[in-house]
Amino acid sequence: MVHTRRELLAGSLLAAWARRLRGVPLAAIPLGVTTDEIDDDVLTAVRFLREYGLSWAEVRNLWGPYNTEQPMEKIRAARSLFQEHGIRVSIEDSGFFKVPLPPETPAGQQKLAEQWALLDRSMERAKAFGTDRIRIFTFMLGPGESTSEKSYARIDELLREAARRAKGFRLAVENIGGGHVATGAQAGDLLKRVKEANVGIAWDPNNAGQSGERAFPDGYRALDPARIFHVHLRDYKKQPDGKVAWTAVGQGEFDNLGQIRALRKDGYQGTYTLETHWRDAKGKRYSTETSLKALLRVIEQV
Repeated sequence: MVHTRRELLAGSLLAAWARRLRGVPLAAIPLGVTTDEIDDDVLTAVRFLREYGLSWAEVRNLWGPYNTEQPMEKIRAARSLFQEHGIRVSIEDSGFFKVPLPPETPAGQQKLAEQWALLDRSMERAKAFGTDRIRIFTFMLGPGESTSEKSYARIDELLREAARRAKGFRLAVENIGGGHVATGAQAGDLLKRVKEANVGIAWDPNNAGQSGERAFPDGYRALDPARIFHVHLRDYKKQPDGKVAWTAVGQGEFDNLGQIRALRKDGYQGTYTLETHWRDAKGKRYSTETSLKALLRVIEQV
């Protein structure tokens, strides 16, 4: 077989990465990537994961649409590709409760009925993917709306109902900018009020940083590590106007190394996902690859 110089170079680079990965504690730090941040095509995404020695994936969009909007035939096709390539699904992403808190009116009840149906679809897909973890939210703030004890009391009640309906699954609340739970402090308060064992946090320290919190160590200290079900990693930088811009890992100000070390010290043994969000003009794959290489260098230091 005749190889071109470019193919030989590519092969040697992958071999070098494989040698480096053997020294990376990925068994202790089960790292994956959100597949659609690599490519909308599932096969392309899983091949990328295997190139870098990763065996975990977070599932959000599949071949374009959100996984919960894809028919089960597509879900089974994605599952087959994951299994064929030795990829495990760490968490199934849903947009459950990523809507404004519905009013207590007939129209609001209809909105809630749609959310319960979404939870049912999420559980069906999580089961197909072989994971018991579902990423959810705790409602978004409307224009001009602020958090209040009244809104939190209703959110807590609805979250407890979700926990009851989702028996056998773990609901991982992602803290997100513009939501009722945006920071580590707010997530920690939520866990103190909602004590159901299958409700925890998908800790996104960069989202907390975007919301103005010093996510690590301050926001992280507000959390119960035993109730962190999943972790998102990336990087960000504050702009002169005070807003936050996503950056490639290592080019921003978030302390990924300190955060991972603290999680391990506190006994966290769950999964991590690189969700870079940063976009270079060269495209999604290049952006994710750039951040992944930098994150692997961080992990080498843990």
